[in-house]
Amino acid sequence: MNHNFGHRRWVGKLSALAVGLLLSQSLPVLAQSDEEKVPYSKFIEYVETGQLKTVKIYEKQKIAEFKLKKQPDEEAFSKVVLFDKNPELYGLLRDKKVDFEQVPDPGENPLLGILTQFFFIIVIIFLFLVFLRRTAGSNSGPGQILNFGKSKARFQMESETGVTFVDVAGIEEAKEELQEVVTFLKQPERFTAVGARIPRGVLLIGPPGTGKTLLAKAISGEAGVPFFSISGSEFVEMFVGVGASRVRDLFKKAKENAPCLVFIDEIDAVGRQRGAGIGGGNDEREQTLNQLLTEMDGFEGNTGIIIIAATNRPDILDSALLRPGRFDRQVTVDLPAFEGRLGILEVHSREKKIASQVSLEAIARRTPGFSGAALANLLNEAAILTARRRKDAITDLEVDDAIDRITIGLAMAPHVDSKKKWLIAYHEVGHALLATLLKDADPLNKVTILPRSGGVGGFSQPTYNEERVDSGLYTRAWLLDQITIFLGGRAAEVEVFGDAEVTAGASGDIEQVANLTRQMVTQLGMSDLGYVALEKGNGGDVFLGGEWGNRAEYSQEMAVQIDRQVREIVMYCYETARRMLRENRSLVDRLVEVLLERETIDGEEFRQIVIEYGQTVDKKPVLPEPLPSLPLLS
Repeated sequence: MNHNFGHRRWVGKLSALAVGLLLSQSLPVLAQSDEEKVPYSKFIEYVETGQLKTVKIYEKQKIAEFKLKKQPDEEAFSKVVLFDKNPELYGLLRDKKVDFEQVPDPGENPLLGILTQFFFIIVIIFLFLVFLRRTAGSNSGPGQILNFGKSKARFQMESETGVTFVDVAGIEEAKEELQEVVTFLKQPERFTAVGARIPRGVLLIGPPGTGKTLLAKAISGEAGVPFFSISGSEFVEMFVGVGASRVRDLFKKAKENAPCLVFIDEIDAVGRQRGAGIGGGNDEREQTLNQLLTEMDGFEGNTGIIIIAATNRPDILDSALLRPGRFDRQVTVDLPAFEGRLGILEVHSREKKIASQVSLEAIARRTPGFSGAALANLLNEAAILTARRRKDAITDLEVDDAIDRITIGLAMAPHVDSKKKWLIAYHEVGHALLATLLKDADPLNKVTILPRSGGVGGFSQPTYNEERVDSGLYTRAWLLDQITIFLGGRAAEVEVFGDAEVTAGASGDIEQVANLTRQMVTQLGMSDLGYVALEKGNGGDVFLGGEWGNRAEYSQEMAVQIDRQVREIVMYCYETARRMLRENRSLVDRLVEVLLERETIDGEEFRQIVIEYGQTVDKKPVLPEPLPSLPLLS
């Protein structure tokens, strides 16, 4: 701080001196006395009457000094202020034969002008150097002018991450793969003795939040070697060549500290495919990628340097970056299964006060598809709710509310008693009852009419089958039941209130139905159009040289057949939903009464009410015969 204040004082003094010199050049050199000046009209009268003895004209200052003939020589000159333009004055003075002279501006001295300009140049250079010195001292920010080509990697001579493999749970397979990397760094002779080569790079691939960056920190903590970490976006700047320079500087530092680890997070920011996309590629990014490829596996080896990179978009990476010799290993860090979720919950619950009745196993079973980051956020939200409710420990209620908050939204104030509340209750009971009666559907967890943020008036929540979610193997029967359940809300509205009272509350359900049914027809081969993939799962990304949008893989006649198949499946499931609700109308009314009274019914209580009305919840009810034009639905 004192150093900066010293610079400011010197800069202030020099600036004040420069301003003083500038003003000295613009002010009149003549001392301006306080004596009264002669009016210009009086001065002209003196000229015309021949009373003037001598005149001195200062054109720059617009002032004239004169003496009358009757004035003695020792008396001071009188002064008069002149106009901007005085061509007639000089002619009048010559006509009257007055002795006058034009006094040159003292500021027109060439030497003084040169010295003044030189001084200003010195001041500007000094200020610029002070600015550069201050900005070059910073480690980051746009002011780092002198360090454009320097690497921005954070460097740690010894691991200070505080994370080891003990702190990483749920991804045991990835930990085993990376444990070998730690052994390579700690005891390379074990592998070189049998001719094994240390891998140059390890690419961590997985969805967001699965722990890729955490794994890199754990490797650093386990290996205890110098650790460089940088984001892929930090290589690229607006100036061409800066990214390549930073890559060279990074590997130069890494070679000086080998063996070491270099972690590049979000490498897809710099490692995208070259020469693809509309309008050509980015020259700066491509030069940076070329330099990275050369440094990883070029003419000069990087012995002892292991590159660890993370991305959730491996499909857009350049093939030259993925080949053996650069990234020898590709480790998939996937969403955790039940055992993995349980381990992650155990890690994140160490420092949280959790009631003894709370079962981490139950939480793990209720959260299929959650990533490690989502599970950590779940326990944190539960802890926040516990503190807000002034409780001493996290209970099942806080966990349940935290899951709803993450998956559905923030709870809002309850609905007031109105027709809207009845409509929402029948809509949600339509979903929940079909989920309970259909054999291949997932069991109901709870149904509620408490509103949530984002316009959700209520919801029915299933307990998803963990094996099905983890494997991604969805049967045709389950898909048909899902479509029927999605249409249950609209079917309940029509059966109870009639077509004229149908609301827009089923818009999200109808969108889900359209997407799921079209996938069955065009991608999964679950219709009488045959086992042909007529559409792609993703429509080709534009920046990868793909088409604008989805390109049709079929004729116009086939498009008509696809639309007909989609409609037939949807109508089949819709009529099934209406028939089942119509046949169980008294049960629907009873469930709505309970739901309106309690606002939330858990799955077990809901199933008990259904059983009391003589329904079995473990067998699929008899469905109507499928349409003749849809033989695969039989």
